[in-house]
Amino acid sequence: MTITRRALGAALAAGVAAPALAQGSAWPTRPVRLISPFAPGGPQDVPARYFVDFLTPRLGQPVVYDSRAGAGGQLGMQHVATSTDGHTFLITSNSVATLPALKRDLGFDPFTDLLPVTIVTEAPLVYCVRANGPANLAAYLARAKENPGRVSVGSSGIGSATHLASAFLMQKAGVDLLHVPYRGAGLIMTALLAGEIDTFVGDLSLALEHIRAGTIRPIGVTTATRAPLLPDVPAIGESIQGYAVPFWFGLFAARQTAPEAIRRMNAELAPLAAPDSELSRRMAERGSLLVLSGPDPLAARLRSEVAQWRQVVQAAGITPE
Repeated sequence: MTITRRALGAALAAGVAAPALAQGSAWPTRPVRLISPFAPGGPQDVPARYFVDFLTPRLGQPVVYDSRAGAGGQLGMQHVATSTDGHTFLITSNSVATLPALKRDLGFDPFTDLLPVTIVTEAPLVYCVRANGPANLAAYLARAKENPGRVSVGSSGIGSATHLASAFLMQKAGVDLLHVPYRGAGLIMTALLAGEIDTFVGDLSLALEHIRAGTIRPIGVTTATRAPLLPDVPAIGESIQGYAVPFWFGLFAARQTAPEAIRRMNAELAPLAAPDSELSRRMAERGSLLVLSGPDPLAARLRSEVAQWRQVVQAAGITPE
């Protein structure tokens, strides 16, 4: 059962003693907080809520999952970045790498105020057209080149992952698509099915039902390799060199978190990385890969993508807020 803030407060008020920590570890000495910078119900909920149940008995302290949404994830990230208790973690999407290009003042530095713990999951975004649309990516791009600014693509809003994925595609493929922002991926799908836009780009798990029903056609995925659930759909990078936009989630700690805490978190989570673990199977069913890579790959990805998205945003003429 996920531990709520109310239940946590009651436990603390009652003076409940924590069990002895495994292997004599000094960390954690208090409840661990796992902060999401997005509203409940998003794709981060699946691994985050599993982590709560999995880690609580192993750490010997309650793990509390808390959503602090706002400003495209900025508020929750800033909350963790300025935390000083050594027990507060952030589970966030790759918006942590895009926001530096979109905001003049984040209120924190992702390179110095957040410590990488591990990449949690990685998944493709998928480009889809209606069943009577272009047969493949080559035909789609050819239509776009013949009709500059007229082939429309939906996004979850200006500066969203889906918007930037399409901006990057336009730059790499040399096409001019018409960007149409919506308030969420579900509305993009509704608009595609209604014929209001030509292209859906979004989370594979949302598109799968319609792909399997034959009402829409996938023409490409944004990861560097093909998606296991869509083995016949090419990765866009197969034909457009240098194009790869994985949709990922990472786990970060606040700056003042002890190295011991980061090592402990990775050690406890390591068994979940097995392909046959329950969480691995859950994520695979949604088209996601459970990664659990440790700190170094996450640090390298953050450096690379912050630089990439700054270039993409500048080239696209998006003005930082």
